[in-house]
Amino acid sequence: MTSTDLNPDQKAHAPTKRPLALPLAQRILLGFVLAVAVIAVYYPVHWQPFANYDDADYVFDNFHVKAGLTWATLQWAMTTRDAANWHPVTWMSHALDTQIFGLNPTGPHDVNVLLHIANALLLFWVLQRATGLVGRSWMVAALFALHPINVESVAWIAERKNLLSMFFFLLTLAAYRWYTERPHGSRYLIVAALFALGLMSKPQVITLPFVLLLWDFWPLRRLAYRHSLFAIRRRHASGRSAETQLARSEKGPSGEERKAKSEDREPNGEWQWLLVEKVPLLGLAVASAVLTVRAQAAGGATSSYGFVLRLENALVSYVQYLEKAIWPSRLAVFYPYPGKPYPFFQVFGALLVLAAITVGVFLARRRRYLAVGWLWFLGTLVPMIGVVQVGTQAMADRYAYLPFVGLFIMVCWLAADVAAEMHITPVLLRGTGVLVLFVLAIVAHRQVGYWNDHITLWTHVLEVTHNNWLAENNLGTALLKMGRPEEAILHFRAAAALYSEDPNTILNIGTYDQMHGNIAAAIADYKKAAEMARNPRTKGRAYNNLGYAYQDAGNLAQARASLQLAVQADPEFVGAWISLGLMAQKMGDLPSAIKAYQQALQIHPSDFGYLLLASALEQSGERDQANAARQKAALISDNILGAQHYADKLLNH
Repeated sequence: MTSTDLNPDQKAHAPTKRPLALPLAQRILLGFVLAVAVIAVYYPVHWQPFANYDDADYVFDNFHVKAGLTWATLQWAMTTRDAANWHPVTWMSHALDTQIFGLNPTGPHDVNVLLHIANALLLFWVLQRATGLVGRSWMVAALFALHPINVESVAWIAERKNLLSMFFFLLTLAAYRWYTERPHGSRYLIVAALFALGLMSKPQVITLPFVLLLWDFWPLRRLAYRHSLFAIRRRHASGRSAETQLARSEKGPSGEERKAKSEDREPNGEWQWLLVEKVPLLGLAVASAVLTVRAQAAGGATSSYGFVLRLENALVSYVQYLEKAIWPSRLAVFYPYPGKPYPFFQVFGALLVLAAITVGVFLARRRRYLAVGWLWFLGTLVPMIGVVQVGTQAMADRYAYLPFVGLFIMVCWLAADVAAEMHITPVLLRGTGVLVLFVLAIVAHRQVGYWNDHITLWTHVLEVTHNNWLAENNLGTALLKMGRPEEAILHFRAAAALYSEDPNTILNIGTYDQMHGNIAAAIADYKKAAEMARNPRTKGRAYNNLGYAYQDAGNLAQARASLQLAVQADPEFVGAWISLGLMAQKMGDLPSAIKAYQQALQIHPSDFGYLLLASALEQSGERDQANAARQKAALISDNILGAQHYADKLLNH
């Protein structure tokens, strides 16, 4: 925000291209300050672990990702519906991390921070190129870079998809402005390609064709002013127009400016072309929507909340997002869905707030950026607001990563305009901005610290939310892995009491029962979890655990049947294939054991897997094939003696 920015009336009629207010060196310096600020806030993520929420599915327990960048990984990424999404660019990004860093979370965390820096710099560049206003553009980018609500998107490795989709979204905006300067088919193809990459990172950018229409209205001003919903009929009695004043303050109008003025005076039907222009992009969005809905259905991610409750939650969530934009406190990884309808006054109050702001921005017709920013916020949140519910969360901090840019545009442009109208000194305006950013940076840095370990993270979530069954379950999981089962079971039971339909919680209770020798209770828990699970991976885990519980009970036939159900539910469950092979080998069915081991090795080759296969082949009299399997184990193993010890332990269990 600078004192050299144009006032509202000037901006309403200003030409599309303006001279930039600061020289290149100073703009580079501003970008450098942004990057340093992000590093100062986010440097603790370098030492943080993988989260015990989704990171396993996306990275360290995903055999395709762990294989690194291979042709097989690319084929899988283009066709899989894992994690209830179709986002091949995201999968390949994680695979690239594994290829470079192995399974060390440090590298992926650093990449996330770099992507967030890139997004902040891109946002700064896109805005100042489109508007010509450096100060306001930088402040928008700084708010985006330092706002605490974006910590979740950066500190959580599984949210790489959020960062990538935003990256390509901003590149698409930049390419679109370039296309509008000289429309051409080749330039349009670049816009479409970048949009496709964004959709292939995360379909949250599905609303981009509508954002481009907003961008046409402001700041690109491609819509004929007389035809816009915000048309201002200038009257001769008002004196010289701001456009004339602007033209006289410069050397003279360019060809583009003269064209813009003529379009402002005479109808030319330009708006119809702008709609047609977006149709191919809308086609990409529809295709992405179809793929996403199918992936979410296949992954069991769709929820069965009633439509009225979903609509109420959407209205209330919009206002809660606004509250967190202004006062970013009590931020959490997971906000539980309400178990009952909202009070009428809360829903009606939320509706009034949204309606009042909407009417206000449309009445402020001279300030086009208010309508654009508000519709950006409302529109880009539509896919995540929960009218079509995916998952069990009421709202999520990560969903604000893109929509809050619209709010930041509204605030920064309005603050600069009001300051100019009230003759507030630039020093006071900039000082206030720096103070706001400093406070946001402190809060964001503290929010980053909650991700230092699993217990700290989920304990904090329980402190700032109510009736949070997922936080109870995940805190229990962290305690169980630390060898504190008696503390863990308290949280598992609390989670089950709050939400009895979560199969993961029931699975964890079953694990506790099995650890304490209560096999009958464990079998009942696993059966219940398997019946409840809609996600194939969760169902596979439940049947796999059930197989081991039956084995502990001495019922090998039921154990084997359960393991067969596990691989039917999740055909890529390598552990279940290994378990099925072990069970068949113990029962003397060597052909079935060999087949199960081979299936596991086809999905994910491992040294101990080849040694198990060698054992079964040798028992079958296939000595040459057994030796060949041992040689393959030796080729891929870093510790063949350790692998042999582990294989023997599995066979003798």
